[in-house]
Amino acid sequence: MNEVEIRGHLQSDDPQRRMRGLTALRDYEPDVAVPLLTNLVGDPEVLVRSFVAMGLGRKRSQAGFEALLGMMGDGDANIRAEAASSLALYGEASVPYLRRLFQEDNGWLSRHGIIASMMEMPYPEVLLELCQQGLSDRNLLVRETALDGLGTLAQTTQSDRALELLLSQADSPQWQLRARVAHGLRHFGDGRAEAALEQLRQDPDHRVVATLLDAAL
Repeated sequence: MNEVEIRGHLQSDDPQRRMRGLTALRDYEPDVAVPLLTNLVGDPEVLVRSFVAMGLGRKRSQAGFEALLGMMGDGDANIRAEAASSLALYGEASVPYLRRLFQEDNGWLSRHGIIASMMEMPYPEVLLELCQQGLSDRNLLVRETALDGLGTLAQTTQSDRALELLLSQADSPQWQLRARVAHGLRHFGDGRAEAALEQLRQDPDHRVVATLLDAAL
């Protein structure tokens, strides 16, 4: 699809045509794609805005970065989460904004996605901070993701504190959290981790035990 055809699709009243136009932008460089993407950041259709957020993560530019910052204030939780995930692709410049969104947005999608994104970035201090906050989240998935994040800190400057936080959840009443603790502790060679793993191998819930058995295969 050439640029004129794409513009026609993006100006259509049919959201399906607009999405086809957005998809076609994957073949274009940011200098062409980003201005067209940013024209639709306020599109009335959630799915269209989701495509825009994804596109701005792939076609990176300063204008795209600023547009994503605006989209992180979208009224739809799915769009805020998508915008945060795309912003993370900009690397270090995104970190202060991701931290702020994590603190201000109690939506589980955004918080889960931000921790997952930070796990792929070389900022262990920030990841530790977010995981510690995530452990007190009301949403179980966010707490599970926080425990996964702590497990990735085993070989970093934050390993001691990460281990302490993992151990604090080893007796959680929720088997899902104990299973994530078991998974995370495998990365630590500390004697405290080994003792906790031995306890978890005797866990009354077979799903926790299965986590360790699967990891041993």
